[in-house]
Amino acid sequence: MKQLMFEDDVQFWFETLRLFGHAAYGGSDFGEVLAAASTVTPGDYDSWHDAYRALADRLYAEAAEAGPVTARDLLLRASTYYFSSEFFLHGDPADPRIAAAYDRSVECFRRAGVAEPVEIPYDGTVLHGYFYRAPGEDPKPLLIMHNGFDGSAEELHYLGAAAGASHGYHVLTFDGPGQPSAVRREKLLFRPDWEHVVTPVVDFALALDGVDPARIALLGVSLGGMLAPRAAAFEPRLAAVVAGWTACTTRAPR
Repeated sequence: MKQLMFEDDVQFWFETLRLFGHAAYGGSDFGEVLAAASTVTPGDYDSWHDAYRALADRLYAEAAEAGPVTARDLLLRASTYYFSSEFFLHGDPADPRIAAAYDRSVECFRRAGVAEPVEIPYDGTVLHGYFYRAPGEDPKPLLIMHNGFDGSAEELHYLGAAAGASHGYHVLTFDGPGQPSAVRREKLLFRPDWEHVVTPVVDFALALDGVDPARIALLGVSLGGMLAPRAAAFEPRLAAVVAGWTACTTRAPR
């Protein structure tokens, strides 16, 4: 895609492209993103937050007055924009805008009702995620998905979970240690031995109705494209592993 804006701000353009990419499965709208981005000042993290927070708040309010299908669509996009609004604020982890936007993002996604929230037992606590049950007769193959450094379980809806369920796969997504819900709610930090994370997820998956135990695949997105192969090397119950796209951008340090 020809660069439409932010010619001297690679990180803002990268995140704008990320938002455009969620449009295929209802996570954004091209025109909404373009309009919001046009109000952002390059290099100004506060202006990025304000633009997408305002857009998300508007859709959130419209959803309250809409019918169920329209409300679902509005809430999915609002969820994405809330999450994006706090993306560049992590230079100050104590910034209250981070938790406010993240919590509202999760609320919107869950209210949209596109997947069943689940809690996966892990080291005396839980990992938060979602289960997508594909239509039709069981048993079915299962796709387990996790994100990377700064993506969430909710974002995975647009990166393969919705598509997988529509193509006949049950899908289980989760945030592992260091990822949004795990680090913010359970205070779990990243760990290199990702098999320690995936093994209890597989245990949980095998207890779900309708899962074919011989056809379980693991897909990791972004940094998860390095974590997933490590887990697969030590987890023999996985029939396949996919190292999803890996990308990086410069931003304020956490």
